[in-house]
Amino acid sequence: MRSGPVLVIDDDTVSCHELEKALVGARIEHVVVGSGIAALAQVDRWQPSLVLLNLNMLGLDGYQVLRMLRARPAMRDVPVVVLTSLEADDEIANAFEAGADDFVRKPFNPVELIARVHCQFHLRSAMDALARREKDAKLVLELTQALASNLDFRSILFTVVQRIAEVVKVDRVSIVLVREQEQVGYVVAASDDEQLRDLVIDLAKYPEIQQVLTSGKPLVVKDAGTHPLMEIVRAAGRRRATFSTLGILPILYDARPMGVLFLRSRRAGAFCTRTLAACRTIASAMAIALRNARILQSLRDETHQVTAARVEAERRMKSLERYADFFNSSADGIVVIDQDSRLLFGNPKSREISGYGYGELYGHQLDEVVLDPTFAPKLRADFLDGHFPKEIDIRLRARDGRALIVNGSFASVLREEGLVLCSFRDVTQQREVEGELVKTKDSLRRVIDASVDGIVSCDVHGRVVLFNCAAERIFGCASVDVVGTDVRGLFPEGIPHRTMKMIRDGGGRVGGVALDLVDARGNRIPVLFSGAFIHEGDTLVGSVGVITDLREKMQMEQQQTPGQLLAQERQAIVAELAGAAAHELNQPLTSVLNYATLLRRLLEVGTPALAAAEVIESEADRMAGIVRKIGKITKYETKSYVGKQKILDLDRASEDADPDLQSDVLNVESAEPLVAASSRAKINAITVFAGGTRDERESP
Repeated sequence: MRSGPVLVIDDDTVSCHELEKALVGARIEHVVVGSGIAALAQVDRWQPSLVLLNLNMLGLDGYQVLRMLRARPAMRDVPVVVLTSLEADDEIANAFEAGADDFVRKPFNPVELIARVHCQFHLRSAMDALARREKDAKLVLELTQALASNLDFRSILFTVVQRIAEVVKVDRVSIVLVREQEQVGYVVAASDDEQLRDLVIDLAKYPEIQQVLTSGKPLVVKDAGTHPLMEIVRAAGRRRATFSTLGILPILYDARPMGVLFLRSRRAGAFCTRTLAACRTIASAMAIALRNARILQSLRDETHQVTAARVEAERRMKSLERYADFFNSSADGIVVIDQDSRLLFGNPKSREISGYGYGELYGHQLDEVVLDPTFAPKLRADFLDGHFPKEIDIRLRARDGRALIVNGSFASVLREEGLVLCSFRDVTQQREVEGELVKTKDSLRRVIDASVDGIVSCDVHGRVVLFNCAAERIFGCASVDVVGTDVRGLFPEGIPHRTMKMIRDGGGRVGGVALDLVDARGNRIPVLFSGAFIHEGDTLVGSVGVITDLREKMQMEQQQTPGQLLAQERQAIVAELAGAAAHELNQPLTSVLNYATLLRRLLEVGTPALAAAEVIESEADRMAGIVRKIGKITKYETKSYVGKQKILDLDRASEDADPDLQSDVLNVESAEPLVAASSRAKINAITVFAGGTRDERESP
């Protein structure tokens, strides 16, 4: 529909003002003139989309102006809404006979007026659409009839593309046909060259045609200079005719692509939806006609197919010969593939890595050796988009069935040939080692995070590189906020310098230094600090500090009462005295045991003295066992005894003991006479059992 303004023709100033006010409120562009003569003089320049005409004007009245407007071809279909204040029906009838499309009585309602204007717009738009459809239908009918005729089919195809170019107003329309599983196409007709017949083109140079053949859907390239699909063409530096807009429609028969209808224009925005719809209908009719004419079978017979394939193979191999020496001497594996990911060449290193023989790689698809089934299709899509991946890991299946990991890079070295070069190296072992290193690193990280002590490490510049969970708890800040910052921000002023000095003075490490730190909230934190320098070989690369939080330990010590401490001290003294007594008793018990054993061996069997000696030996041995157990479970202060052996110094222990505690422990000095008396009694008994005087035996 026309996009010009609404033309208002009225000599009534008040009416013009109201009309203009209503149009402004409806945001409708308009032009107001006060007479029919002025309107007729400028109407060709304005090309209005609608006319609001007052019938009752002085000079040229509305009827005369309306007839003059309709007499002009450009105004024949423009809607005209007349305004009248007359009530007579014959006036309205005369207006419609003169060419009016609608009328509004004065004084008018602005809402009604705008509604009638919009109604005329919609009506005209619908009529224009019908007219366009009728025109398209006539074109489709005309070309379909031409395709169904018995005339020379080559001439018919040229007529079809030429007629499409005229109606659609584009610079070139061509028909490109293909056969399945082939990478070449045939231009069988072009609107700007009647003599063009069966021109062979390499589809690798036309990614837009390849995409339509693959998807079976139309494609519109609005700007060939920037469209990503054309990147391969731009990157290869191929010269194309300077067409700005491209339209490619598939020619489908039984849902299989036979070719494309290729429309090209030098002006932007040349293809609208209606144009493409009409061309799709023509393409469908063309598919049936082409199938019936068997034009594909006449393009190339089997001999021509074999010849073309041989020529193509020879051409490609010849283009690779100049690189053969380089390929064969390369330390990396190198293969050449086409844009369908078919392997065409492999150097000796590629065969060594993969295990395939000289002729086993040629002609195979990349899908057959790559373990990931999605890799090859994605790679083909990347090639079409002009993207050649670099430094990517690829999982391959070797000739013997082993899984390999290779790192490869792709490059369109022979872009004019549509070939892609891939260089790769075996990184299977390297990736396994990297995986183990990652596992080890993760394990160390878990160990570090599980530590109850805070661990902080920094590089030689003082930037924090490690901050474990315990450090987060001690300092009250998150690792993500600390890593990468200056380590001096964690410690009070002067402490980093002092700890570094202690580490240097300690030969690269220091341990158990008491420090007072401050957390993120300003709270004092008593800690023990241990630190060391980190070296890689002889190079200093950083430092590490281990921080033990003493707050819980100090809190537990503060919670103990004096009574508990006194009880613990008493228990310790009692344990020490028990251990010392056990050690002191050990020697006399050993003597008694030895003498009892000696007597048992000297006395005659069956005598009362022998039975007594056996009892003494048994009881002494039992008591010696008890003494040994007491010595094992006690801790006591020691002094030199025999050689390097240490025993409790009872004399000094009793002198230094707390007077309050002396009542709770054994007075060793008072016990000594008892021990001596006991020893004398044991000696007397041994004397009796050994055969002493009768008086001694009879003494109690």
